[in-house]
Amino acid sequence: MINKIFHHLTDKANRLTLRVKLASLAVFGLAFTMAAWGFIQLSALENILVEQQAKRIEGVAETVSTFYEHFPTRRGIATLDSTLKDFLQSDVRLARIDIFDVRGKRVNYVAGASRVQYDWEDATVAQASAGKKSRYIKIQTDGGTALGLLYPMPGQTQQSRVVVAVITFTRANTEILGRAQQLLIVSSVGLLAAILLVFALSYGWLIGWPLKSMMDTIDESKKGRYIKRVEMNRHDEWGQLADHFNMMAHEIQEVMSRNVELTRHLEDRVHEETLKVLQLQNQVDNLKRLTALGHLTANLAHDLGTPLHSIAGLAKLLLEKEGLLPDTSHKLHLIVDQTRRLDHVIQNVRRATRLPDPHFELMTIQEILTETLPLIEPLTIKNQVDIDVRLDSAPESIYADRYRIQTVILNILQNSLDAMPRGGKISISARTDGHHFMTLSIADTGKGIAAADLQKVCEPFYSTHPEEGMRGLGLAIVRDIMTSHGGRVEIQSKPGRGTTVTLFLRLSVADLKKESDPGIKL
Repeated sequence: MINKIFHHLTDKANRLTLRVKLASLAVFGLAFTMAAWGFIQLSALENILVEQQAKRIEGVAETVSTFYEHFPTRRGIATLDSTLKDFLQSDVRLARIDIFDVRGKRVNYVAGASRVQYDWEDATVAQASAGKKSRYIKIQTDGGTALGLLYPMPGQTQQSRVVVAVITFTRANTEILGRAQQLLIVSSVGLLAAILLVFALSYGWLIGWPLKSMMDTIDESKKGRYIKRVEMNRHDEWGQLADHFNMMAHEIQEVMSRNVELTRHLEDRVHEETLKVLQLQNQVDNLKRLTALGHLTANLAHDLGTPLHSIAGLAKLLLEKEGLLPDTSHKLHLIVDQTRRLDHVIQNVRRATRLPDPHFELMTIQEILTETLPLIEPLTIKNQVDIDVRLDSAPESIYADRYRIQTVILNILQNSLDAMPRGGKISISARTDGHHFMTLSIADTGKGIAAADLQKVCEPFYSTHPEEGMRGLGLAIVRDIMTSHGGRVEIQSKPGRGTTVTLFLRLSVADLKKESDPGIKL
Protein backbone atom coordinates (compact mmCIF):
# COMPACT_ATOMS: atom_id res chain seq x y z
CA MET A 1 0.00 0.00 0.00
CA ILE A 2 2.79 2.39 0.95
CA ASN A 3 4.65 1.53 -2.27
CA LYS A 4 1.54 2.29 -4.35
CA ILE A 5 1.09 5.63 -2.62
CA PHE A 6 4.79 6.43 -3.13
CA HIS A 7 4.65 5.51 -6.84
CA HIS A 8 1.45 7.55 -7.25
CA LEU A 9 3.06 10.60 -5.67
CA THR A 10 6.21 10.10 -7.73
CA ASP A 11 4.14 9.90 -10.93
CA LYS A 12 2.29 13.09 -9.99
CA ALA A 13 5.56 14.85 -9.26
CA ASN A 14 7.06 13.79 -12.61
CA ARG A 15 4.10 15.37 -14.44
CA LEU A 16 4.62 18.77 -12.84
CA THR A 17 6.35 21.51 -14.79
CA LEU A 18 9.79 22.77 -13.87
CA ARG A 19 8.36 26.09 -12.67
CA VAL A 20 5.94 24.34 -10.28
CA LYS A 21 8.68 22.05 -9.02
CA LEU A 22 11.06 24.93 -8.38
CA ALA A 23 8.33 27.00 -6.72
CA SER A 24 7.30 24.07 -4.50
CA LEU A 25 10.90 23.38 -3.57
CA ALA A 26 11.50 27.08 -2.84
CA VAL A 27 8.37 27.34 -0.66
CA PHE A 28 9.21 24.19 1.26
CA GLY A 29 12.84 25.20 1.73
CA LEU A 30 12.03 28.75 2.78
CA ALA A 31 9.24 27.63 5.11
CA PHE A 32 11.46 25.07 6.79
CA THR A 33 14.34 27.54 7.07
CA MET A 34 12.16 30.32 8.48
CA ALA A 35 10.50 27.93 10.94
CA ALA A 36 13.87 26.77 12.19
CA TRP A 37 15.17 30.34 12.33
CA GLY A 38 12.03 31.50 14.17
CA PHE A 39 12.34 28.68 16.69
CA ILE A 40 15.94 29.64 17.34
CA GLN A 41 15.02 33.32 17.72
CA LEU A 42 12.08 32.62 20.06
CA SER A 43 14.23 30.27 22.15
CA ALA A 44 16.95 32.92 22.41
CA LEU A 45 14.38 35.58 23.35
CA GLU A 46 12.85 33.32 25.97
CA ASN A 47 16.28 32.62 27.44
CA ILE A 48 17.03 36.37 27.60
CA LEU A 49 13.71 37.06 29.35
CA VAL A 50 14.28 34.21 31.81
CA GLU A 51 17.80 35.44 32.55
CA GLN A 52 16.58 38.98 33.21
CA GLN A 53 13.76 37.70 35.42
CA ALA A 54 16.14 35.35 37.20
CA LYS A 55 18.51 38.21 38.02
CA ARG A 56 15.62 40.23 39.45
CA ILE A 57 14.23 37.46 41.68
CA GLU A 58 17.75 36.51 42.74
CA GLY A 59 18.14 40.10 43.96
CA VAL A 60 14.90 39.72 45.87
CA ALA A 61 16.23 36.49 47.41
CA GLU A 62 19.45 38.23 48.47
CA THR A 63 17.47 41.09 50.06
CA VAL A 64 15.25 38.63 51.95
CA SER A 65 18.28 36.72 53.16
CA THR A 66 19.79 39.99 54.41
CA PHE A 67 16.64 40.76 56.39
CA TYR A 68 16.68 37.23 57.82
CA GLU A 69 20.27 37.65 59.00
CA HIS A 70 19.26 40.82 60.93
CA PHE A 71 16.00 39.41 62.35
CA PRO A 72 16.62 35.76 63.28
CA THR A 73 14.55 35.97 66.53
CA ARG A 74 10.83 35.31 66.86
CA ARG A 75 10.14 39.06 66.98
CA GLY A 76 12.33 39.52 63.96
CA ILE A 77 10.42 36.83 62.13
CA ALA A 78 7.19 38.77 62.62
CA THR A 79 8.89 41.83 61.22
CA LEU A 80 10.23 39.70 58.37
CA ASP A 81 6.69 38.49 57.55
CA SER A 82 5.53 42.09 57.36
CA THR A 83 8.47 42.99 55.16
CA LEU A 84 7.79 40.08 52.80
CA LYS A 85 4.17 41.14 52.44
CA ASP A 86 5.37 44.66 51.59
CA PHE A 87 7.54 43.13 48.89
CA LEU A 88 4.53 41.38 47.37
CA GLN A 89 2.43 44.57 47.53
CA SER A 90 5.12 46.66 45.88
CA ASP A 91 5.69 44.25 42.96
CA VAL A 92 2.69 42.59 41.37
CA ARG A 93 4.95 40.21 39.49
CA LEU A 94 5.97 38.48 42.73
CA ALA A 95 3.70 35.54 43.50
CA ARG A 96 5.22 34.09 46.65
CA ILE A 97 8.23 34.38 49.05
CA ASP A 98 9.05 31.60 51.56
CA ILE A 99 11.92 30.98 54.00
CA PHE A 100 12.82 27.41 55.03
CA ASP A 101 15.25 26.13 57.67
CA VAL A 102 16.83 22.89 56.52
CA ARG A 103 18.54 20.66 59.07
CA GLY A 104 19.77 17.51 57.38
CA LYS A 105 16.73 16.13 55.61
CA ARG A 106 14.27 17.94 57.83
CA VAL A 107 12.67 21.07 56.37
CA ASN A 108 10.97 23.62 58.65
CA TYR A 109 8.89 26.58 57.43
CA VAL A 110 10.19 29.85 58.96
CA ALA A 111 8.31 32.75 57.38
CA GLY A 112 6.70 33.88 54.14
CA ALA A 113 4.14 35.80 52.20
CA SER A 114 2.07 34.60 49.26
CA ARG A 115 -0.23 35.84 46.56
CA VAL A 116 -1.09 32.33 45.30
CA GLN A 117 -1.28 28.88 46.84
CA TYR A 118 1.78 26.68 46.20
CA ASP A 119 3.44 24.02 48.33
CA TRP A 120 7.14 23.44 47.92
CA GLU A 121 8.15 19.80 48.22
CA ASP A 122 10.53 19.06 51.08
CA ALA A 123 12.74 16.92 48.89
CA THR A 124 13.15 19.73 46.33
CA VAL A 125 14.08 22.23 49.08
CA ALA A 126 16.50 19.76 50.68
CA GLN A 127 18.24 19.10 47.32
CA ALA A 128 18.67 22.85 46.76
CA SER A 129 20.12 23.20 50.27
CA ALA A 130 22.58 20.37 49.71
CA GLY A 131 23.67 21.74 46.35
CA LYS A 132 24.63 25.16 47.75
CA LYS A 133 23.68 26.74 44.41
CA SER A 134 20.65 28.63 43.24
CA ARG A 135 18.13 26.50 41.43
CA TYR A 136 15.45 27.72 38.98
CA ILE A 137 12.23 25.80 38.36
CA LYS A 138 9.40 26.54 35.91
CA ILE A 139 6.12 25.96 37.75
CA GLN A 140 2.42 26.31 37.13
CA THR A 141 0.35 28.13 39.75
CA ASP A 142 -3.28 29.11 40.07
CA GLY A 143 -2.32 32.57 38.86
CA GLY A 144 -0.58 31.28 35.75
CA THR A 145 2.92 30.31 34.69
CA ALA A 146 5.73 31.30 37.03
CA LEU A 147 9.44 30.96 37.67
CA GLY A 148 10.61 29.70 41.04
CA LEU A 149 14.01 30.23 42.71
CA LEU A 150 15.50 28.20 45.55
CA TYR A 151 18.29 30.31 47.00
CA PRO A 152 20.52 28.74 49.70
CA MET A 153 21.79 31.49 51.99
CA PRO A 154 25.60 31.68 52.08
CA GLY A 155 27.60 31.29 55.27
CA GLN A 156 25.44 28.44 56.71
CA THR A 157 26.69 25.11 58.07
CA GLN A 158 26.04 21.73 56.52
CA GLN A 159 23.70 20.74 59.40
CA SER A 160 21.65 23.97 59.31
CA ARG A 161 20.95 25.99 56.18
CA VAL A 162 18.34 28.58 55.33
CA VAL A 163 16.75 28.45 51.85
CA VAL A 164 14.80 31.36 50.41
CA ALA A 165 12.11 30.36 47.88
CA VAL A 166 10.87 33.10 45.55
CA ILE A 167 8.15 32.66 42.91
CA THR A 168 7.45 35.31 40.27
CA PHE A 169 4.85 35.37 37.50
CA THR A 170 6.01 35.03 33.85
CA ARG A 171 2.82 36.25 32.18
CA ALA A 172 4.71 39.21 30.74
CA ASN A 173 7.26 36.87 29.21
CA THR A 174 4.48 34.79 27.67
CA GLU A 175 2.87 37.89 26.18
CA ILE A 176 6.19 39.09 24.80
CA LEU A 177 6.89 35.68 23.28
CA GLY A 178 3.39 35.53 21.81
CA ARG A 179 3.76 38.92 20.18
CA ALA A 180 7.21 38.00 18.93
CA GLN A 181 5.81 34.78 17.48
CA GLN A 182 3.00 36.64 15.71
CA LEU A 183 5.45 39.19 14.35
CA LEU A 184 7.75 36.41 13.19
CA ILE A 185 4.91 34.60 11.38
CA VAL A 186 3.72 37.78 9.69
CA SER A 187 7.23 38.78 8.65
CA SER A 188 8.00 35.22 7.44
CA VAL A 189 4.84 35.09 5.32
CA GLY A 190 5.60 38.51 3.88
CA LEU A 191 9.20 37.58 3.16
CA LEU A 192 8.12 34.30 1.56
CA ALA A 193 5.59 36.13 -0.63
CA ALA A 194 8.23 38.67 -1.64
CA ILE A 195 10.72 35.90 -2.50
CA LEU A 196 8.11 34.03 -4.57
CA LEU A 197 7.24 37.25 -6.38
CA VAL A 198 10.90 37.85 -7.20
CA PHE A 199 11.20 34.21 -8.28
CA ALA A 200 8.14 34.47 -10.53
CA LEU A 201 9.41 37.68 -12.11
CA SER A 202 12.96 36.36 -12.63
CA TYR A 203 11.97 32.86 -13.80
CA GLY A 204 11.50 33.94 -17.39
CA TRP A 205 14.93 35.55 -17.62
CA LEU A 206 16.78 32.92 -15.61
CA ILE A 207 15.13 29.74 -16.91
CA GLY A 208 12.12 30.31 -19.18
CA TRP A 209 13.71 32.12 -22.12
CA PRO A 210 16.96 30.06 -22.25
CA LEU A 211 14.97 26.83 -21.98
CA LYS A 212 12.59 27.87 -24.77
CA SER A 213 15.52 28.83 -26.98
CA MET A 214 17.12 25.42 -26.41
CA MET A 215 13.86 23.59 -27.11
CA ASP A 216 13.22 25.56 -30.32
CA THR A 217 16.70 24.73 -31.57
CA ILE A 218 16.25 21.05 -30.68
CA ASP A 219 12.91 21.00 -32.55
CA GLU A 220 14.64 22.43 -35.62
CA SER A 221 17.33 19.75 -35.31
CA LYS A 222 14.66 17.04 -35.13
CA LYS A 223 13.36 18.30 -38.48
CA GLY A 224 16.82 17.81 -39.98
CA ARG A 225 17.85 21.46 -39.82
CA TYR A 226 21.22 21.18 -38.12
CA ILE A 227 22.34 24.65 -39.23
CA LYS A 228 20.48 26.54 -36.48
CA ARG A 229 22.47 27.30 -33.32
CA VAL A 230 21.50 28.51 -29.85
CA GLU A 231 22.12 32.26 -29.71
CA MET A 232 22.83 32.98 -26.04
CA ASN A 233 25.33 35.64 -24.98
CA ARG A 234 25.63 34.55 -21.37
CA HIS A 235 28.50 33.36 -19.20
CA ASP A 236 26.54 31.28 -16.70
CA GLU A 237 25.56 27.61 -16.83
CA TRP A 238 23.04 28.30 -19.62
CA GLY A 239 25.81 29.83 -21.69
CA GLN A 240 28.03 26.80 -21.10
CA LEU A 241 25.16 24.47 -22.01
CA ALA A 242 24.48 26.46 -25.18
CA ASP A 243 28.16 26.27 -26.15
CA HIS A 244 28.20 22.50 -25.62
CA PHE A 245 24.96 22.10 -27.60
CA ASN A 246 26.33 24.18 -30.47
CA MET A 247 29.49 22.08 -30.50
CA MET A 248 27.39 18.91 -30.57
CA ALA A 249 25.19 20.31 -33.36
CA HIS A 250 28.31 21.22 -35.34
CA GLU A 251 29.68 17.69 -34.95
CA ILE A 252 26.31 16.22 -35.98
CA GLN A 253 26.24 18.48 -39.03
CA GLU A 254 29.71 17.31 -40.02
CA VAL A 255 28.70 13.68 -39.49
CA MET A 256 25.57 14.18 -41.60
CA SER A 257 27.65 15.85 -44.32
CA ARG A 258 30.08 12.95 -44.29
CA ASN A 259 27.13 10.56 -44.33
CA VAL A 260 25.70 12.31 -47.40
CA GLU A 261 29.08 12.13 -49.08
CA LEU A 262 29.43 8.47 -48.10
CA THR A 263 25.95 7.73 -49.43
CA ARG A 264 26.82 9.41 -52.70
CA HIS A 265 30.06 7.42 -52.84
CA LEU A 266 28.19 4.19 -52.12
CA GLU A 267 25.70 4.97 -54.86
CA ASP A 268 28.59 5.47 -57.25
CA ARG A 269 30.12 2.19 -56.11
CA VAL A 270 26.80 0.39 -56.57
CA HIS A 271 26.54 1.86 -60.05
CA GLU A 272 30.08 0.72 -60.83
CA GLU A 273 29.46 -2.76 -59.46
CA THR A 274 26.21 -2.97 -61.42
CA LEU A 275 28.15 -2.14 -64.58
CA LYS A 276 30.65 -4.84 -63.66
CA VAL A 277 27.81 -7.32 -63.23
CA LEU A 278 26.46 -6.41 -66.66
CA GLN A 279 29.93 -6.68 -68.18
CA LEU A 280 30.51 -10.03 -66.50
CA GLN A 281 27.10 -11.23 -67.66
CA ASN A 282 28.02 -10.21 -71.19
CA GLN A 283 31.31 -12.07 -70.85
CA VAL A 284 29.46 -15.15 -69.61
CA ASP A 285 27.01 -14.88 -72.51
CA ASN A 286 29.93 -14.54 -74.94
CA LEU A 287 31.56 -17.54 -73.34
CA LYS A 288 28.34 -19.50 -73.73
CA ARG A 289 28.11 -18.53 -77.36
CA LEU A 290 31.76 -19.42 -77.96
CA THR A 291 31.28 -22.70 -76.17
CA ALA A 292 28.17 -23.43 -78.19
CA LEU A 293 30.06 -22.57 -81.35
CA GLY A 294 32.92 -24.79 -80.21
CA HIS A 295 30.58 -27.70 -79.64
CA LEU A 296 28.90 -27.08 -82.99
CA THR A 297 32.31 -26.89 -84.68
CA ALA A 298 33.48 -30.07 -82.99
CA ASN A 299 30.32 -31.90 -84.03
CA LEU A 300 30.54 -30.46 -87.54
CA ALA A 301 34.21 -31.42 -87.81
CA HIS A 302 33.38 -34.91 -86.64
CA ASP A 303 30.41 -35.23 -88.94
CA LEU A 304 32.21 -33.77 -91.99
CA GLY A 305 35.69 -35.10 -91.31
CA THR A 306 34.84 -38.76 -91.68
CA PRO A 307 33.11 -38.56 -95.08
CA LEU A 308 35.73 -36.11 -96.36
CA HIS A 309 38.51 -38.50 -95.48
CA SER A 310 36.58 -41.31 -97.11
CA ILE A 311 36.07 -39.29 -100.27
CA ALA A 312 39.74 -38.29 -100.35
CA GLY A 313 40.82 -41.90 -99.77
CA LEU A 314 38.60 -43.24 -102.51
CA ALA A 315 39.82 -40.56 -104.92
CA LYS A 316 43.43 -41.48 -104.18
CA LEU A 317 42.70 -45.16 -104.78
CA LEU A 318 41.11 -44.36 -108.11
CA LEU A 319 44.14 -42.27 -109.09
CA GLU A 320 46.40 -45.26 -108.47
CA LYS A 321 44.63 -47.23 -111.19
CA GLU A 322 46.19 -47.23 -114.66
CA GLY A 323 44.44 -46.39 -117.85
CA LEU A 324 42.39 -43.52 -116.54
CA LEU A 325 41.35 -40.95 -118.98
CA PRO A 326 43.07 -37.60 -118.62
CA ASP A 327 39.83 -35.87 -117.92
CA THR A 328 38.92 -38.42 -115.21
CA SER A 329 42.35 -38.15 -113.61
CA HIS A 330 42.07 -34.38 -113.60
CA LYS A 331 38.68 -34.52 -111.87
CA LEU A 332 39.94 -36.97 -109.23
CA HIS A 333 42.85 -34.64 -108.46
CA LEU A 334 40.35 -31.83 -108.08
CA ILE A 335 38.33 -33.96 -105.63
CA VAL A 336 41.44 -34.67 -103.50
CA ASP A 337 42.48 -31.03 -103.52
CA GLN A 338 39.02 -29.81 -102.54
CA THR A 339 38.72 -32.33 -99.69
CA ARG A 340 42.08 -31.11 -98.40
CA ARG A 341 40.86 -27.53 -98.70
CA LEU A 342 37.64 -28.35 -96.78
CA ASP A 343 39.61 -30.08 -94.05
CA HIS A 344 41.91 -27.04 -93.76
CA VAL A 345 38.86 -24.73 -93.48
CA ILE A 346 37.37 -26.94 -90.73
CA GLN A 347 40.65 -26.93 -88.78
CA ASN A 348 40.86 -23.11 -89.06
CA VAL A 349 37.30 -22.78 -87.74
CA ARG A 350 38.12 -25.09 -84.81
CA ARG A 351 41.22 -23.06 -83.97
CA ALA A 352 39.26 -19.78 -84.20
CA THR A 353 36.52 -20.98 -81.83
CA ARG A 354 38.89 -22.54 -79.30
CA LEU A 355 39.26 -20.61 -76.04
CA PRO A 356 42.75 -19.57 -74.93
CA ASP A 357 44.60 -21.81 -72.49
CA PRO A 358 43.86 -21.22 -68.79
CA HIS A 359 46.04 -18.77 -66.84
CA PHE A 360 46.68 -20.35 -63.44
CA GLU A 361 47.70 -18.37 -60.35
CA LEU A 362 47.83 -18.88 -56.58
CA MET A 363 44.64 -17.76 -54.76
CA THR A 364 42.22 -18.71 -51.98
CA ILE A 365 38.52 -19.48 -52.00
CA GLN A 366 37.94 -16.38 -49.85
CA GLU A 367 39.50 -14.16 -52.53
CA ILE A 368 37.36 -15.66 -55.29
CA LEU A 369 34.13 -15.41 -53.30
CA THR A 370 34.95 -11.87 -52.16
CA GLU A 371 35.29 -10.81 -55.80
CA THR A 372 32.33 -12.86 -57.10
CA LEU A 373 29.49 -12.60 -54.55
CA PRO A 374 29.09 -8.79 -54.78
CA LEU A 375 28.45 -9.22 -58.50
CA ILE A 376 25.19 -11.11 -57.88
CA GLU A 377 24.06 -9.05 -54.88
CA PRO A 378 21.42 -7.12 -56.92
CA LEU A 379 19.96 -10.44 -58.11
CA THR A 380 19.86 -11.93 -54.59
CA ILE A 381 18.10 -8.82 -53.28
CA LYS A 382 15.62 -8.91 -56.12
CA ASN A 383 14.84 -12.63 -55.59
CA GLN A 384 14.94 -12.28 -51.76
CA VAL A 385 17.62 -14.94 -51.46
CA ASP A 386 19.99 -15.11 -48.48
CA ILE A 387 23.58 -16.34 -48.89
CA ASP A 388 25.33 -18.10 -45.99
CA VAL A 389 29.10 -18.57 -46.38
CA ARG A 390 30.97 -20.98 -44.10
CA LEU A 391 34.70 -21.44 -44.75
CA ASP A 392 37.58 -23.05 -42.90
CA SER A 393 39.48 -20.66 -40.63
CA ALA A 394 42.70 -21.10 -42.67
CA PRO A 395 41.96 -22.94 -45.95
CA GLU A 396 44.79 -23.84 -48.25
CA SER A 397 45.46 -21.97 -51.49
CA ILE A 398 44.54 -23.33 -54.90
CA TYR A 399 45.97 -22.74 -58.36
CA ALA A 400 43.24 -21.74 -60.78
CA ASP A 401 42.22 -19.37 -63.54
CA ARG A 402 40.50 -16.57 -61.65
CA TYR A 403 38.17 -15.58 -64.50
CA ARG A 404 37.08 -19.15 -65.36
CA ILE A 405 36.47 -20.13 -61.71
CA GLN A 406 34.36 -16.98 -61.32
CA THR A 407 32.45 -18.08 -64.42
CA VAL A 408 31.85 -21.49 -62.82
CA ILE A 409 30.55 -19.99 -59.57
CA LEU A 410 28.37 -17.44 -61.38
CA ASN A 411 26.80 -20.14 -63.57
CA ILE A 412 25.97 -22.28 -60.53
CA LEU A 413 24.59 -19.32 -58.58
CA GLN A 414 22.51 -18.24 -61.59
CA ASN A 415 20.97 -21.72 -61.75
CA SER A 416 20.23 -21.58 -58.01
CA LEU A 417 18.55 -18.18 -58.34
CA ASP A 418 16.45 -19.46 -61.26
CA ALA A 419 15.34 -22.34 -59.04
CA MET A 420 14.20 -19.96 -56.26
CA PRO A 421 12.05 -17.26 -57.91
CA ARG A 422 10.14 -16.66 -54.64
CA GLY A 423 13.10 -16.50 -52.28
CA GLY A 424 15.23 -19.03 -50.47
CA LYS A 425 18.72 -19.64 -49.18
CA ILE A 426 22.10 -20.45 -50.73
CA SER A 427 24.74 -22.07 -48.52
CA ILE A 428 28.40 -21.96 -49.59
CA SER A 429 31.04 -24.00 -47.77
CA ALA A 430 34.65 -24.93 -48.48
CA ARG A 431 37.00 -27.44 -46.90
CA THR A 432 40.10 -29.46 -47.65
CA ASP A 433 39.36 -33.00 -48.79
CA GLY A 434 42.42 -35.10 -47.94
CA HIS A 435 45.68 -33.82 -49.41
CA HIS A 436 44.80 -33.18 -53.04
CA PHE A 437 41.45 -31.42 -53.35
CA MET A 438 39.68 -28.35 -52.08
CA THR A 439 35.91 -28.89 -52.15
CA LEU A 440 33.57 -25.96 -52.70
CA SER A 441 29.89 -26.79 -52.13
CA ILE A 442 27.02 -24.57 -53.25
CA ALA A 443 23.61 -25.71 -51.96
CA ASP A 444 20.24 -24.09 -52.56
CA THR A 445 16.69 -24.63 -51.31
CA GLY A 446 15.15 -24.53 -54.77
CA LYS A 447 12.79 -26.89 -56.55
CA GLY A 448 15.54 -29.43 -57.28
CA ILE A 449 16.23 -31.60 -60.35
CA ALA A 450 14.39 -34.73 -61.32
CA ALA A 451 16.36 -37.99 -61.22
CA ALA A 452 15.81 -38.52 -64.97
CA ASP A 453 17.39 -35.13 -65.76
CA LEU A 454 20.23 -35.30 -63.24
CA GLN A 455 22.48 -37.37 -65.54
CA LYS A 456 21.93 -35.06 -68.52
CA VAL A 457 22.20 -31.57 -67.05
CA CYS A 458 25.90 -31.29 -67.95
CA GLU A 459 25.32 -32.15 -71.59
CA PRO A 460 25.52 -29.22 -74.01
CA PHE A 461 22.17 -27.73 -75.08
CA TYR A 462 20.21 -29.87 -72.61
CA SER A 463 17.74 -27.73 -70.70
CA THR A 464 14.38 -28.04 -68.98
CA HIS A 465 13.49 -24.58 -70.36
CA PRO A 466 13.95 -24.89 -74.14
CA GLU A 467 11.37 -22.23 -74.84
CA GLU A 468 13.43 -19.49 -73.17
CA GLY A 469 16.19 -19.14 -75.71
CA MET A 470 19.66 -20.70 -75.88
CA ARG A 471 20.03 -22.73 -72.68
CA GLY A 472 21.78 -25.91 -71.57
CA LEU A 473 25.33 -24.53 -71.71
CA GLY A 474 25.84 -23.35 -68.11
CA LEU A 475 26.65 -26.67 -66.44
CA ALA A 476 28.40 -27.89 -69.60
CA ILE A 477 30.73 -24.89 -69.32
CA VAL A 478 31.19 -25.65 -65.61
CA ARG A 479 32.14 -29.25 -66.38
CA ASP A 480 34.61 -28.28 -69.10
CA ILE A 481 36.28 -25.59 -66.98
CA MET A 482 36.62 -27.98 -64.03
CA THR A 483 38.11 -30.57 -66.38
CA SER A 484 40.67 -28.01 -67.62
CA HIS A 485 41.58 -27.40 -63.95
CA GLY A 486 42.15 -31.09 -63.28
CA GLY A 487 39.07 -31.26 -61.09
CA ARG A 488 35.51 -32.42 -61.34
CA VAL A 489 31.97 -31.45 -60.51
CA GLU A 490 29.36 -33.48 -58.64
CA ILE A 491 25.64 -32.67 -58.50
CA GLN A 492 23.20 -33.99 -55.90
CA SER A 493 19.55 -33.04 -55.98
CA LYS A 494 16.08 -34.11 -54.88
CA PRO A 495 12.91 -32.60 -56.25
CA GLY A 496 11.44 -30.11 -53.81
CA ARG A 497 14.48 -30.25 -51.48
CA GLY A 498 17.10 -28.27 -53.38
CA THR A 499 20.35 -28.94 -55.21
CA THR A 500 23.98 -29.18 -54.07
CA VAL A 501 26.83 -28.66 -56.56
CA THR A 502 30.29 -29.67 -55.31
CA LEU A 503 33.46 -28.50 -57.07
CA PHE A 504 36.73 -30.41 -56.58
CA LEU A 505 39.77 -28.19 -57.16
CA ARG A 506 43.38 -29.36 -57.12
CA LEU A 507 45.63 -27.97 -54.39
CA SER A 508 49.01 -28.86 -55.94
CA VAL A 509 50.54 -27.45 -59.13
CA ALA A 510 52.15 -30.80 -59.86
CA ASP A 511 48.84 -32.63 -59.51
CA LEU A 512 47.18 -30.02 -61.66
CA LYS A 513 49.75 -30.48 -64.46
CA LYS A 514 49.36 -34.24 -64.31
CA GLU A 515 45.58 -34.21 -64.44
CA SER A 516 44.97 -31.16 -66.64
CA ASP A 517 45.12 -31.31 -70.43
CA PRO A 518 45.83 -27.85 -71.82
CA GLY A 519 44.57 -28.99 -75.20
CA ILE A 520 40.99 -29.57 -74.04
CA LYS A 521 38.57 -27.50 -76.02
CA LEU A 522 35.74 -25.63 -74.27
